[in-house]
Amino acid sequence: MPSSFSPPRLGAIVLAGSLLLASSAAAQKLVEIGQTSVGTPVFLEAKSVTRRDGIVTAAVRVRLQPPLKHALGDLRSSRTIAMVDCAKQTVATKESWYYLDDAGKRVGMHKVVKLPGS
Repeated sequence: MPSSFSPPRLGAIVLAGSLLLASSAAAQKLVEIGQTSVGTPVFLEAKSVTRRDGIVTAAVRVRLQPPLKHALGDLRSSRTIAMVDCAKQTVATKESWYYLDDAGKRVGMHKVVKLPGS
């Protein structure tokens, strides 16, 4: 997901609810929490879910369909750390990795947002 990712309010509520429910399933590595607009599954890294001062932070993974074109090659999957403020119904990207393979092993691009949500 690009760092400018900002779903509508309902999407933020669904994501926050999914994060809370999936955190109880921490024994599983990845939990499917939804789909992209083209039907590609979105997975939550259940062990990544943390809560602090009303903010839920978690990592989500997705295969990019179709792959994004990049100078190093096609970017085929991504991992994004998102911060969800349930009270304000907002989502902010903290950090993103884009991979050259579906397995998420070969990093093609890495972005760190200096001030998430800005």
